Amino acid sequence: MRSSVETVRKAYYVSPIGILEVEGTEEAVLAVRFASGRKPRTSEWTPALEKCLKELAEYFAGGRKAFTAALRPQGTDFQRRVWRAVAEVAYGTTTTYGRVAREIGRPRAVRAVGAANGSNPAVILIPCHRVVGKGGDLTGYGSGLWRKEWLLAHERKFGGPASGRLFKE
Repeated sequence: MRSSVETVRKAYYVSPIGILEVEGTEEAVLAVRFASGRKPRTSEWTPALEKCLKELAEYFAGGRKAFTAALRPQGTDFQRRVWRAVAEVAYGTTTTYGRVAREIGRPRAVRAVGAANGSNPAVILIPCHRVVGKGGDLTGYGSGLWRKEWLLAHERKFGGPASGRLFKE
C-alpha cells in the first residue's frame, strides 16, 4: 500500500552558472532553482532526480536540447498553463510574453504571464529564459539577467530547435 504523502528529496548539480538545487519525489521533479552559497555535502537521490541531474549535465555539455525527466511543478492552474506553453518553446529560439498570453487564450494577460513566468519553479527545464520582451529585449529573469543571457548564448552556440517536455500530472 502506498502512502498518500510523498517524500520530497533534494539533489544538487554544479553548473557553469551556479549550483542548481533539484527537488523531487521518486517519480517526478518538482523544482529546479539556483541555490545560494555552497553546494551542500549531501544529496538525496531518487530515480527522477538522478535522471534530471544526468539531463542537466548533458544540457550544459551541449548535447541535450530537450528534457524528458518527469516534471510536476506546483502552482495555480493559470501558472501551469503558462509553464506548459513556455515548456514548448524550442531550444535555441525565443518567444515573447505577449505570444505566450495569446497561446494560452488570454491575450490581455501579458503581465500575468510575466508574473507566472517569474514564479517558474523549474528553471531550465521550463525554459523561462527563452521568453523575452516585445522588442526582443532580455527582460525579467529572477535568477539574474546575466544567466538568461548566458543560457541563450549557450543554446545559440549548440544550435538547432528541439522540443519534448514531459509534464507528469
